[in-house]
Amino acid sequence: MQRKSTIYDIAAKLNVSVATVSRALNDKPNISAKTKKLVLKTAAEMHYEQNLLAVALKSGRSQNVGVIVPRIDSYFFSTVIKGIEEALNPYHYNVIICQTYRDKNTELTKIEALLNSQVDAIFISTSNDNEAAYERVLEKNVPLIFFDRTTDIETASSVTINDFEGGYQATKHLINSGCKKIAHFSGDQNIPIFRERFLGYRKALDDFAIDYNENLVIKTRSSLEEGKNAVKNLISQNILPDAIFSAIDYAALGAIQELQEGGYKIPEEISVIGFSNEPFTKFMELSITTINQFPLEMGKMAAQIFLEQLDSADAKIIKKVVLNPELILRKTTKEISVIDK
Repeated sequence: MQRKSTIYDIAAKLNVSVATVSRALNDKPNISAKTKKLVLKTAAEMHYEQNLLAVALKSGRSQNVGVIVPRIDSYFFSTVIKGIEEALNPYHYNVIICQTYRDKNTELTKIEALLNSQVDAIFISTSNDNEAAYERVLEKNVPLIFFDRTTDIETASSVTINDFEGGYQATKHLINSGCKKIAHFSGDQNIPIFRERFLGYRKALDDFAIDYNENLVIKTRSSLEEGKNAVKNLISQNILPDAIFSAIDYAALGAIQELQEGGYKIPEEISVIGFSNEPFTKFMELSITTINQFPLEMGKMAAQIFLEQLDSADAKIIKKVVLNPELILRKTTKEISVIDK
C-alpha cells in the first residue's frame, strides 16, 4: 500500500518550511500568490489529501451543518435547503440533510446523530415538541436556527413566514371578490403554521362580519386525495361553499379536480386559493391563486443568521425574522368586486 503524502513531503520537495505549506493549503495570509499556487500545484501532483478531522479539531469547526425537515420530497423544504446551501457554499460548508417524517423519536435520533457528528449548526423545521433536545443543542453552544415550523424557545433564532397574515390575505381576497360562504381546508392545528393560517381566516371573517361556521373547516393533509375527500365531505353535508381557502396547495389541487369532475365552474361558482406557491400552481391550464412563502429567501436568511453568529463576539445573538407572505392572483379566483376594507 502506497504511503500518503504529507505536508512534510511537500515542504521537502519545494525546499520551503512546513508552515509555508500549511498557510498555502489553508488559504492563510502572509504568503505570496506565486508560492501558494506552487504549493497547491505540487500538492495535487503528489495526491495530497488533507486530514479533515485534524483540521476540524484545530479550528474547532467541522465545516458541516445539519438540516432537519419533516420530508425532503417537498418543493418548499427542498427549496429552503437550496437556499441554505447557496448561502453557505462560498464558506465551504457541507450540508447534512435529515428527514423526520413528522415522528418525534426520529427527530430526537437525528438531533443526536448531528451532535455526535460535531456539526457547526443545526437548522430545523419541527413538527414535534422536543424542547429538551433543543435545549441540549443550545447547551453545547451549537447554533440552532428554526425555520418555517418553530417553537416558543426564546434562546434560539428563527426564520418564519407570517402565516396569520397569509391566511388573512387569502380569506380577505375571497371576501372582496364577493364570496361569503368560505370553507377552510386546514392542516393539523397542533402545528403552529396551520393554526396561524386558520386564525388569519377567522380574523378576516370577523372583520367583514361573516359568521364563522365550524362545519366549513375540514382538517386535511398535504395530498390531492385529502382535498378531494374534503370536497366530498362538504357535498355530503349539503353545505358546498362559494369559496375554498386551503392551507396546502396539494389539497387545493385535489379540491379543484373533484369540483371539476362534479361539473362545478371555477372560479365562477366556487373560487379556490392554496398556500405555498408550489411550482405546479402556475403551470396548470387553470393556474391556482396561492400564497407565496419565499422558501429560497427563508433558507438564505437562516444561513445568514448562522454566519452572523460566527462573525460575532457574542455567539449567542438571537434573531427572530418574520418574512411577509405574498398573495399571487391567478385563474382560480374572481376579480375584486367590492370595496376593500
